[in-house]
Amino acid sequence: MFNLLTKKTIHTRREQTGLGKRILSGALVASLGLLLFLSGCSGTQNSTSSTQATAPAQPDKVTLMLDWTPNTNHTGLYVAQDKGYFSKAGLDVEIVPPSSQGTVEQLVAAGKADLGISAQEQVTDARVQGLPLVSIATILQHNTSGFASLASKNIHTAKDFAGKTYGGWGLPSETATIKALMEKEQADFNKVKMTNIGDADPIASMSKGSIDLTWIFYGWEGIQAELAGTPLNMIWLKDVNPALDDYTPVIITSEKMIQEKADVLRRFTQAVSEGYAYAVKNPDDAANILIKNAPEADPQLIKKSQAWISPQYQADASQWGVQKASVWHDYAQWMFDHKLLDKMIDTDKAFTNSFLPKD
Repeated sequence: MFNLLTKKTIHTRREQTGLGKRILSGALVASLGLLLFLSGCSGTQNSTSSTQATAPAQPDKVTLMLDWTPNTNHTGLYVAQDKGYFSKAGLDVEIVPPSSQGTVEQLVAAGKADLGISAQEQVTDARVQGLPLVSIATILQHNTSGFASLASKNIHTAKDFAGKTYGGWGLPSETATIKALMEKEQADFNKVKMTNIGDADPIASMSKGSIDLTWIFYGWEGIQAELAGTPLNMIWLKDVNPALDDYTPVIITSEKMIQEKADVLRRFTQAVSEGYAYAVKNPDDAANILIKNAPEADPQLIKKSQAWISPQYQADASQWGVQKASVWHDYAQWMFDHKLLDKMIDTDKAFTNSFLPKD
């Protein structure tokens, strides 16, 4: 759910990007003038049609920036590249790692990358700051993160957090979420010891007894625990509060890109949709494609993670990538109510389904 994007969060959660809260930096605010100059349309929700376009004679070059190293969130992108879906759509897509020159959101908003991988939370934060970012597809339909603890600790609800040590990254979103969940169960948040574990492996930290619970994305760290034979109890965010069933990760672009290159985005989304559809139906082969592009990752982890996450890409949605207005509104409202946003945004302008292919 929360993309803890400090230095820890970019890799965070052991390459399964999507956990943690990134507070937009002062540098982001300082760069607003440039970003707003480079982009400037709004009201993208229904601004384009979703009819397919004919591929051009010469492929259009497109740059997509990842949020971290290749992992099973990204499989459909690499499938689209490996299977020639991008080429068929008349696109020459370069998938690049994140840059030290700024966050994915900053660089996409500034036009330094055409598209990027982000999360609903980061897009919401960015739009509060005035960055003209738009989510054009969600990679996962539901929030697959939650609070994990060793099964032996018997932590089954937020009420059980009392008297325990939570290992995290010292971010406001963690405190707000834990406090809200405990208050819902009339438990005392002050009885939780909050500690910053930095770059430590959270599963290993629990196994060593230095912390009792932490926040993970099950599709990566939960699978790591399974492979290590470490039974976990999970408290899924989407189950304890529907407002926390937000989209993470998502594919983002700028309003300027939508205004000027809608046809490119339409063809890109068509190809990526095919890539994720293939991964849903062929998780083992899709995992092999990702393994070729993630040489530093554990192949066994990728295989098992892919088997778990492939059904999550579309889940109960009518098609891959589709986003609901209610999810965008309810999560932003939750953030605002818990003082994680300075103001509310027009959430209908933060996403669009217009580029998704028609069935």
